[in-house]
Amino acid sequence: MLQLDRLTITQGEFRLTADWSAPAGSRIAVMGPSGAGKSTLLSVISGFFPQTGGRVLWQGRDLTPVPPGERPVTILFQDQNLFPHLTVAQNLGLGLRPDLRLTDSDRHRIDEALARVGLQGLGPRRPAQLSGGQASRAALARALLRARPILLLDEPFAALGPALRTEMLELVRDVADETGALVLMVTHDPQDAVALGGDTAFVAEGVVHPPVPTGELLANPPPAVQDYLGRK
Repeated sequence: MLQLDRLTITQGEFRLTADWSAPAGSRIAVMGPSGAGKSTLLSVISGFFPQTGGRVLWQGRDLTPVPPGERPVTILFQDQNLFPHLTVAQNLGLGLRPDLRLTDSDRHRIDEALARVGLQGLGPRRPAQLSGGQASRAALARALLRARPILLLDEPFAALGPALRTEMLELVRDVADETGALVLMVTHDPQDAVALGGDTAFVAEGVVHPPVPTGELLANPPPAVQDYLGRK
């Protein structure tokens, strides 16, 4: 279970709070206006930005003192986190061994992961030789290899067209099913939240509200969500 226990995040005049929990395997879209704090929330959970109060717990363990690289988290950003000087296979290998001292077994797992996401045979390429969709697939393949129990997605498919974005979200669901990961995905698009399946945590007026089923939220939106969606 992921628990945000009276979590408080401040930066200058900005303040964000969250106080809720979600079971392992949940799929949660994090939606809200620009500047509401969605990406900041993911940065705190992954350990790249400090909270000013409260705790982030996973399975009862307080993650506050745990360095980012040792947290049970994989995070994907819009740029896909692919190192341009490494091959696609080496980028995936970082998910297994940061020193890239890969065994034959590791290389076999990398080949399997690439095949799983439709990139079979593209391991020797550099990221610059990939299309946007292929880069997204490579990043998800690395998440599949890492198999961390929490997968954070900070709008990694925002630059893709609707059809390709839908395809990537299907792949996210597949990766989550295979790894059992809890997924938190930042998005501005209600349709992406629907495609992810599961719940949505709406962020507004300094609060990350507890997740509720996405269909219910969009069918009966509270005033803040109505304003966000442009509904009267």
